[in-house]
Amino acid sequence: MYVSPKDVLNRLKWKEGESLADATIYYISRGSPGDTASVNGNEIRRIEAFGFELESGAFIPYHRVNKIVYRGKAIFERR
Repeated sequence: MYVSPKDVLNRLKWKEGESLADATIYYISRGSPGDTASVNGNEIRRIEAFGFELESGAFIPYHRVNKIVYRGKAIFERR
């Protein structure tokens, strides 16, 4: 069963005992070194239907998310 980045982020946000603050999200960012950037979960303002909004106002669509690491373990990796 496929689990989307949205599903993973919502689980971290709402499941008791888990926290977005303990997650790092890696995503495609054209122009960044290696075309990849990362953001800590505590910088996420809103989880929306097609992506998430950061405190800075930037919007990251889910199709750009490559990996989510939670407490040192990769819990989502795009194949």
